[in-house]
Amino acid sequence: MTFQERAEQLAAEMTLEERALMLCFDSPPVKRLGIPAYHWWNEGLHGVARAGTATMFPQAIAMAAMFDADEMEKIGDIISTEARAKFNASRAEGDYDIYKGLTLWSPNINIFRDCRWGRGQETYGEDPYLTGRLGVRFIRGIQGHGKYLKAAACAKHFAVHSGPEELRHEFNAVVSPKDLWETYLYAFEECVKEGGVEGVMGAYNRVNGEPCCGSKTLIQEILRGKWGFGGYYTSDCWAIKDFHENHKVTKNALESVALALKTGCDINCGSLYHKIMEAYQAGLVTEEDITRCAVHALRTRLRLGLLADDCEYDQIPYYKVACREHRAEAIRAAEKSLVLLKNDGVLPLPKTLNSLAVIGPNADSKWPLIANYHGTAPRYVTVLDGIEDLVGSTTRVYYSEGSHTVRDSVEKLALPDDRISEAVTIAKLADMTVVCVGLDERYEGEQQDIGNRFDEAGSVADKATARLPDSQIRLLQALIETGRDLVVVNMTGSAVDLQWLDSTENVRAILQGWYPGAEGGRAIASVLFEDANPSGKLPITFYRDAAGIPAITDYSMKNRTYRYLESEPLYPFGYGLSYTQFRYFDAAAEYTEAGWSVSVTIENTGRFCGEEVVQVYLKDLESRYAVRNHALCAFGRVCLAPGEKKQLTLPIREKAFEIVDEQGQRRLDSHCFRIFVGGSQPDPRSCSLMGTAPLELTITRE
Repeated sequence: MTFQERAEQLAAEMTLEERALMLCFDSPPVKRLGIPAYHWWNEGLHGVARAGTATMFPQAIAMAAMFDADEMEKIGDIISTEARAKFNASRAEGDYDIYKGLTLWSPNINIFRDCRWGRGQETYGEDPYLTGRLGVRFIRGIQGHGKYLKAAACAKHFAVHSGPEELRHEFNAVVSPKDLWETYLYAFEECVKEGGVEGVMGAYNRVNGEPCCGSKTLIQEILRGKWGFGGYYTSDCWAIKDFHENHKVTKNALESVALALKTGCDINCGSLYHKIMEAYQAGLVTEEDITRCAVHALRTRLRLGLLADDCEYDQIPYYKVACREHRAEAIRAAEKSLVLLKNDGVLPLPKTLNSLAVIGPNADSKWPLIANYHGTAPRYVTVLDGIEDLVGSTTRVYYSEGSHTVRDSVEKLALPDDRISEAVTIAKLADMTVVCVGLDERYEGEQQDIGNRFDEAGSVADKATARLPDSQIRLLQALIETGRDLVVVNMTGSAVDLQWLDSTENVRAILQGWYPGAEGGRAIASVLFEDANPSGKLPITFYRDAAGIPAITDYSMKNRTYRYLESEPLYPFGYGLSYTQFRYFDAAAEYTEAGWSVSVTIENTGRFCGEEVVQVYLKDLESRYAVRNHALCAFGRVCLAPGEKKQLTLPIREKAFEIVDEQGQRRLDSHCFRIFVGGSQPDPRSCSLMGTAPLELTITRE
């Protein structure tokens, strides 16, 4: 008997009220059928979240900077192993509370189209192809490859959802068919069709007038119809009540329940589905509506082996949680994620420094390590901790907080800039200064009940601008005025304005540290001191002038992201420096029965062992529907010792050659294409920063 057949059988054995209760996120038990209670809400964005101890990996945007699909699957596998271990332990104690289940509401595969969006840190960046590739492999890692799912992944937020946070409960995202299918739905389709994702979560907002959790277009026509999705669909939390309270597409709670249920929203994160029987008695929903959704929910629970006695994951022991092996993998991932934006030769730092000043609000704080949707780590290693552990007793390490993250003073009774004199003092004393600035989940993130805000800006969750907080700008300016050499570590989940630092002579290096996970300070220290070679690449564009990008409420892709940007960026998508140099040669494109592929030889011509992210971009030379610039179509990682060379062959999917027209139709529209292969984009800014240009190939398709 298939899982679907068994789910239908179980549903038939239930009363209608029991079927209705299966659709609540806090589903009660049906003891007479041996069905235990189950709570659907759990999180696994970069580790099991909100349920106690777990390995805490770098935030999703940092993992995207690895450009490493294999590593993403490995991370997903570790997360689901720990989720299953924690579930097994909780179940043994009769604990079926929130955040204890196996339905992980991750990954977030929305497109990070606007650097001001607070939740952009949860995504895999601005590129649909990269997002799709990483999402698919993360899902495979989460779900496993056995008879049962080790855990159930959930692609969210479906769809066209990337700010503004303050308006999300009432906002209507107006999007063209071209942008919808070319950008916003691309990764979702990949995750459903190729990744086999078990769950999909709807967004809070409307799309072209329809609320996402009650959208006939999105759920019925596209997700279930065109893509053949067979898993469960869940609302975002308390999104269904937005139908009548904010979107005004229904008149009351019962109508909202009916719209969601009849459209195909199986699980309600919230309380309204406790009113399903009232809606049934009012004639707003049918038994068939309830049963259809109940079957979807039961199928997922059966696929997880929750009602089986032969599930291979039931014996995963608790000692797997936050074990040394998993934590070491998190540190390796953090090392891979770090992006070196500027280096005039000062990095890597010698371990023989007599003295080092470590300054900044993010230098010795766990807040910039953890990011949002985090668990509890057994140990936190800040940047200061990592440096002190690495350099040992021969180097005197001075420390000053320097400034508050956003407030004018660190101490509430002190005058503004109360830590700057201390910071300047130690910078003058030390041989080198590392300044750790940026944000954390308190100042960019998801709209919360208490809000995430810059105190001085008054914006909730989203950033008002791309500027660093004024308190940190004043700190940096004071340190620059000392004339001493500075290395800046920027720890943010988004692009910020670094142009003035990039152009400052004594800012010798800039490292993008993201939110690197619980022990991310160890990874940052390793890169600063050559124990690891930086190899991350930007999954987002750092704009030269963020004030010039369209309003966050504008969902058109015009002048957004590297594919449509009309101006020169500061740091382009796909950019990142290394301590060594790589040479590309012997590039060739070949067509076989399997499709097109590109091969290239890469040689490490420098002094350091290093990993290189090989990137392949495609430009349609004929179609008026092609993206304005070019688009990523393949990538891969290769590790090379000094003097070593390797040949890498990367397939180019047929989809890469297709365009999306103004009606949203995907098709082949031209025959002539240019392929670029190298360590960056082919744009002039990338070539200037990298000191070399990708190799070019022109192909003609029949």
